[in-house]
Amino acid sequence: MALINRMSRLFTADVHAVLDRIEEPDVLLKHAIREMEEELARGEQRARAAEHEHEALGERQQRAKALLGELAEQLDICFESGNDELARKVIKRKLETERLERHVAERRAALAKELAALRAALDEQREQLDLMRQKAELLTATAAGDDLRGGDFTVGEAEVEVALLRERQKRQPS
Repeated sequence: MALINRMSRLFTADVHAVLDRIEEPDVLLKHAIREMEEELARGEQRARAAEHEHEALGERQQRAKALLGELAEQLDICFESGNDELARKVIKRKLETERLERHVAERRAALAKELAALRAALDEQREQLDLMRQKAELLTATAAGDDLRGGDFTVGEAEVEVALLRERQKRQPS
């Protein structure tokens, strides 16, 4: 039984080694980098859309506040003229506008939190992308270094001795 287990592990290891050679890790790494760049671009687009919505909500909130000021002036006029029926209508609009302003303020605050989280996630994705790019450069450099290993870079004993004597001469006081 132990022999069969060992044989199956050896066979599995050989299959994995063949698959590793077929897959070409540099191509897979480049593909992963492309996917990360696309995901980062989609995230940045979502962030721009959220920023635009945040600004639009800010403008809407300012308009609601301005309208509340106008309604307060209208209420003053209604009370001065003693027109309670018109004052009720203005009060109704004022209450509706206050609710709208609160809703917009809450939505804007929630969107600001989402935007902060999205920016943090984008920063993390940028860091991961940079790391993957560095790994790709290292892999490319390693592959280029493999080509250099084919040359004759061995150093003979005579060369070592000559270099040793030169280094000694450099370090001896004159």
